[in-house]
Amino acid sequence: MTQPVEITLLTQDDCGFCDHAKTVLDRLGTEYPLQITEIDLAGEDGQRLATTAGVLFAPGVLVDGEPFSFGRLSERKLRRALGKHVQERSRRS
Repeated sequence: MTQPVEITLLTQDDCGFCDHAKTVLDRLGTEYPLQITEIDLAGEDGQRLATTAGVLFAPGVLVDGEPFSFGRLSERKLRRALGKHVQERSRRS
């Protein structure tokens, strides 16, 4: 079994792009092993993480702790990144 890719999702209330990101992650979760952690951008942890990762607005997405995107999440871009990520992990194993 492949170790799951850790996805951190920084969200805020009443955010259409956040809802879109959750839908994309749900869909990709059927294809890739994902462990998704959602953090409120308005909270202390969310603010600290957003500042560190350079997330300017919600939703912010981090892949294995590395900044990936903020704003509207591109499913195509994330799918390509996850494919590469999983391939790299399997080569190391």
